[in-house]
Amino acid sequence: MLISQVHHVAYRCKDAKETVEWYGKHLDMKFVLAIAENEVPSTKAPDPYMHIFLDAGHGNILAFFELPSQPPMDRDRNTPSWVQHLALKVDSVETLIATKARLEAAGIEVVGPTDHTIFKSIYFFDPNGHRLELAADCGTPAMMQKLDEVKWDMLEEWSRTKRAPKHAAWMHDGSAAA
Repeated sequence: MLISQVHHVAYRCKDAKETVEWYGKHLDMKFVLAIAENEVPSTKAPDPYMHIFLDAGHGNILAFFELPSQPPMDRDRNTPSWVQHLALKVDSVETLIATKARLEAAGIEVVGPTDHTIFKSIYFFDPNGHRLELAADCGTPAMMQKLDEVKWDMLEEWSRTKRAPKHAAWMHDGSAAA
C-alpha cells in the first residue's frame, strides 16, 4: 500500500489560540506544533499564516491555519452543512454519552446520539464553524461482512441510477441482525 497513514488533516480557523484552547478543553487534544511563516513555502505567495497541529491520538494530527490577510472564512454554500465534517472515533458508546453531556454543560449544542447501526454518533460545531462527529463503533463482524459483500454492487447501482441502493436497507429499517 502506498499510504501508511494520514500525516495530518488541515482546516482553516478564525483564531489559532482559541482553536488550540477549545480542542484541548473539549476534546482533550494536545497542542503539539506551531509553524508560522510570512510566505507560503509551496507557492512562495506572500501570505502570513499560523499553522497549528493537535494530537488526535494514535499518530493522527488535526491541523489548522489562521490566515489574517485573507477574506473571512466561510463554507461551501452549495453543500449542506451536514456533509462536510470531521468524524473522530471514541472508544465506547459510554464515552460518547459522557462527552455529549460535558459538551452540553459547556453550552455547545449537540445533535444525537444518532444510531447508524454499525456506529453511534454525536454532532456539534467547533468555534470555527467546522462540523465534528464523535463516533463509537458498535457493529458486529457479521454486519461488517454483509456490508463488505455488497459495497461494489451498491456503488455500481448508485453510479447508474443516483438513487440509494437497497442492498443494506437492513441498517435503517429495523431489521439489522447481529
